[in-house]
Amino acid sequence: MSKAFDLAGRVAIVTGGNGGIGLGMATGLAQAGAALVIAGRNPAKNAAAVKALEALGAKAAAVEADVTVQAECRALIEAASGKFGRLDILVNNAGIAIPGPFLDSPPDAWDDVIAVNLRGTLLCAHAALPGMVRRGYGRIVNISSQFGLAGAARFAVYSAAKGAVIAFTKALAREVGPHGVTVNAVAPGPIVTDMNRTTYTAEEWRRRAARLPVGRVGDPEDVAHAVLYLASEEAGFTTGQVVMPNGGEVM
Repeated sequence: MSKAFDLAGRVAIVTGGNGGIGLGMATGLAQAGAALVIAGRNPAKNAAAVKALEALGAKAAAVEADVTVQAECRALIEAASGKFGRLDILVNNAGIAIPGPFLDSPPDAWDDVIAVNLRGTLLCAHAALPGMVRRGYGRIVNISSQFGLAGAARFAVYSAAKGAVIAFTKALAREVGPHGVTVNAVAPGPIVTDMNRTTYTAEEWRRRAARLPVGRVGDPEDVAHAVLYLASEEAGFTTGQVVMPNGGEVM
């Protein structure tokens, strides 16, 4: 991981940070010097993530939280402030996908996907912003998806939720920019994670890589690089933007 960005003294939350892209981003932020709070619903995975971050020499803690519940989002922000004194960086990464034909999908499944991907982003930002505005500094990075820009068959509701995250990012950036808070989105493309590894066969992953301009699919570190920039001091003039680490699949 690059040492180009110095986040020493900063405090960051990564929701869904106990595995996959989330842990990759948390690792990058920790290596840049930030103290980390991991939010996730699995205590064992949370503990393992904290142990991995502490092995890098980082200050880290975990909070068991469901981002679809307002009280738990507020408690998450309070826990970060109580542990490390404040919150500077919020990475809204928690998300789920339930692939399948839209006509075969039950509305209850839509509710779950929208609740985690969109409502969770709204609730965490709503809880974090008062402190950021009061201090006159903050970085919010919302993790969307290239499906939120281009759509994807069998991911209709997920695409809808991730597209809404992008629209929210742009609207919120206009509101809070005057208070020293930037809001940006990262929309990853073909990144292999625990969540999506079995969505495609190994041969399908190989064929997809071959179609990409860069000739490979991505890994969580590719997303972490984008997040590091948006979380940094150097990104103070960048807000309301969508960064797309996708190997050129969507341009």
